[in-house]
Amino acid sequence: MTGASEMAGTPAKVAIVADRISWEERLLIQAAPEHGLTMEWVNDESLTLGDPEPASLDGYQAILVRSRSYTRGGLVAGLSEAAGRLTVNSAQAIHACENKAALRGLLRSAGVPVPDFRLALSRKDFDRALADLGTPAVLKPVFGGMGKRVTLLRDADTAASVYDYVEDLGHAFEQACLIEPYLGGTSVRCMVVGRELVGAAQFASGGTDWRNNAALGNSSRPVHDDPGVQKTVQAVIDVLGEGIYGVDLFTSPAGYLVNEVNHAPGFRGVASATGADVPAAVCRHLLALLHGRQG
Repeated sequence: MTGASEMAGTPAKVAIVADRISWEERLLIQAAPEHGLTMEWVNDESLTLGDPEPASLDGYQAILVRSRSYTRGGLVAGLSEAAGRLTVNSAQAIHACENKAALRGLLRSAGVPVPDFRLALSRKDFDRALADLGTPAVLKPVFGGMGKRVTLLRDADTAASVYDYVEDLGHAFEQACLIEPYLGGTSVRCMVVGRELVGAAQFASGGTDWRNNAALGNSSRPVHDDPGVQKTVQAVIDVLGEGIYGVDLFTSPAGYLVNEVNHAPGFRGVASATGADVPAAVCRHLLALLHGRQG
């Protein structure tokens, strides 16, 4: 194992653990040398972790987990930490983010505002949730991201038909859903590095797609110096700890609500809308953590 004290005079080596190289990973790799780092992509399917001194992590001072799969990301992070590597994000943070129901419960118990919601594990749950919350409502999987399988239920008849498809999914893991009120066509995506809000942008649905997920490429505008955004984001970090997060907010008459937190956020949308240099912020954060371990 290579300790942080051994990196003096040479760039610290960081493994970007992911299932593929996307726009974000390429920018991180390109930016690293300017900040005294070397970053390399390591396929999350090739690590074979479990040995106390895993050969696949040899020579890396830090592991940046960007697996799109929460399952893979959490497993890799836990075993990387057990092998003594600096791991970002932590396994604890990734596990908190991977389950939308558990995350909302965790945030709400800490006083962080989240949308009203109901967990649906059966049609009986589903029918009661709609009776409580009414329509329009949103159905979303407990485990998932990038707007996949998120459905707007405009009326009760449509809702009943949509749930037929949920019941046909093969595993209870896939059938677990949240039902929540539809809160409109905009959301605010916040890019967080460490404790810093690097950039925030409002995304609005457009065209024929009602969803406003940044991964869908809908219209956006920068959000600057909003105290409500800052306060909400800092409250999330107080619960999850410092890390690299995409924090999605909804607006309500009472203020901002935390919709979800992404453990391996895409940042193209926020960077494009705001001009924020996210790769530089990530590199600075990793260097600070490495120097802290060295000290």
